[in-house]
Amino acid sequence: MPRSDSAGYARNSRDDVIDAALRILDQQGLPDLTMRHLAATLGVAPSALYWHFPNKQSLLAAVSDRIIAGARPLAADSGDWQIGVRTEAAALHDALLAYKDGAEVVSSTLALGLGAGDLQRRLSAAIGVGGFDKQTTSLAAETMVHFIVGHAFHRQQRIQADSLGAVAQEHSLDREDPAVDHREPRAFELGITLLVAGLDAQSRAAADR
Repeated sequence: MPRSDSAGYARNSRDDVIDAALRILDQQGLPDLTMRHLAATLGVAPSALYWHFPNKQSLLAAVSDRIIAGARPLAADSGDWQIGVRTEAAALHDALLAYKDGAEVVSSTLALGLGAGDLQRRLSAAIGVGGFDKQTTSLAAETMVHFIVGHAFHRQQRIQADSLGAVAQEHSLDREDPAVDHREPRAFELGITLLVAGLDAQSRAAADR
């Protein structure tokens, strides 16, 4: 595509474009994150964005990478791989929830194989401390990615629907019962614990054979 807006290119770096995209995502949501809206926000012609991104999919991939990069730093080596995995999973989950529709953006990017690879890399590194073989580590990390992203996606949909009054009263996050308000975070923690325990049990069974 012709680079017809050199002034816009010079005025906005790649990081500037990603920053603006994240602001639109967080304040207005994914449906409003269009190339035209993004260009208007930056004060440039839409063609200027293509200096940095050939299409919207590549932009969303970069946004996904930035969302994942916002996760807290890797946990210090405690010597306990299970603690490390749970810590990483929680940090990555929090990063997805940090932006409105963040989990949906990351999910679509993963589905297309365009970005957010640090999700699996970080989990693989944490799982690998347990001494598992490469294939087991990779499959376990992929399984956890699906769970983490799926849970965050569901939670953000619920929050959005609840804000619009579209959730059945018995499932509303606005209920005063703490047991209901905190059910989803506890379910996430239990899910990761079960995945970690299952991986540990499988490794023990293999060692006993």
